Amino acid sequence: MPPRIPTPSSSVSMASRSLSRSSSAGPAVWLWLGIALVVVLLDQFAKILIVGDFRLGESRAVTSFFDVVRLENTGMAWSLLANAGGWQRWFFIALALGASGFMLYLLMRNGSQKLFSFAIAMVMGGAVGNVIDRVVRGAVVDFISLHWHQSYTFPAFNLADSAITLGAICLVLDELRRVRKG
Repeated sequence: MPPRIPTPSSSVSMASRSLSRSSSAGPAVWLWLGIALVVVLLDQFAKILIVGDFRLGESRAVTSFFDVVRLENTGMAWSLLANAGGWQRWFFIALALGASGFMLYLLMRNGSQKLFSFAIAMVMGGAVGNVIDRVVRGAVVDFISLHWHQSYTFPAFNLADSAITLGAICLVLDELRRVRKG
């Protein structure tokens, strides 16, 4: 049997999939929005506990590789643009709100696709959790610090960042699974 040559319909990208209405969301969109809301609530609850119990910069060891800290990040991942003068706060708020609007659109169009929609819900929940920090505090509260002895420390992060990372991993897995099916 000769090798199968992919046709345009069998190699549809994630972006074009989101523009097709082949799979309707129906009531499923509420499930995904509910998951995003749970992410926001857990993230904000954890941050309220940290802000209430830790001074800025304080750190408490939990294990030999994990500390709970209270840091504030006015930048983005790994504190990029943290010293940019303040404009980045409003830029990141606008960017996250715009992205959340697009993710809502994707959920409405593709809500029946479980892994894809779960991934989008996680990213959306994380983005909204960090937007709340930027609006209320002017910076994102980070509180999870991982390190290898004292020779390497991963930049501090929070539950919203973890949800965004999980969502990104799930998006890659969904795309790989979809491409594999052909």
